Amino acid sequence: MDQNRPGAEEKFDDEDYPAYTMGRAAEMLEVTQPFLRSLEEAGLIAPQRSGGGHRRYSRRQLRRATRARELVDQGTPVAAACRIISLEDQLAEYTDRPESGAQG
Repeated sequence: MDQNRPGAEEKFDDEDYPAYTMGRAAEMLEVTQPFLRSLEEAGLIAPQRSGGGHRRYSRRQLRRATRARELVDQGTPVAAACRIISLEDQLAEYTDRPESGAQG
């Protein structure tokens, strides 16, 4: 086995491994394939492409798509849902950083 290639165990643990086809992702999330394409067009997710050009999604991308679906189901337009998720991600990144100059 090639030492530079990730093994099956590493792929299972990799949140960004593109393991899911568009059809399987849509089925799992109970959304349509055009909905997934709309998230790609809005810039929320960028699935990798197989050698044949088919979209492949990671678990991280599926979680983002699930959040988008929640917002859309509440009546939020797709573009606005994508922007909200982007802002949520930025906030999480900011709040997860260790505080600099914190007073104790």
